[in-house]
Amino acid sequence: MNPTSSLLISAILLISFSNSILAIDNPDSPDLIGQLTEREKPFKANITKPTNGTRDTIRAYHEYKLFLDKELNKAYALLISKLSSEHQKELKVSQRNWIKFRDAEFELINNNWSRSNFGSSFVVSRGDYSSTIIRNRLIQFLNYIKNY
Repeated sequence: MNPTSSLLISAILLISFSNSILAIDNPDSPDLIGQLTEREKPFKANITKPTNGTRDTIRAYHEYKLFLDKELNKAYALLISKLSSEHQKELKVSQRNWIKFRDAEFELINNNWSRSNFGSSFVVSRGDYSSTIIRNRLIQFLNYIKNY
């Protein structure tokens, strides 16, 4: 086999398996994401109630974001307890930077998705986009925790 063919085959194999390469999780760790999904169901149900008016939807998203923030704080505390002091410092810096990112995104969301730009659907867009930012960080922490 010539060097070009070998390189091509190697590249194809690397690309084929690159999407399936993930961190190695502790197989004995609980399904933290599955547990979160169950705990968040009532909040999501409140958001999607067919009888919700604008205020109901705002309130439901607010309650969901409070729930996610509490869950994020618990996950942060659990994760930091598992890290060495050096890595704890790195996580603290990372979290401070994420909070700056979150706040900037929230400002963008609140300024752009307004009643004047999107009518009454702005409530759903704001709630969904801002809660997704928090939830994604939470999922990231839960995935990190699965390694311990």
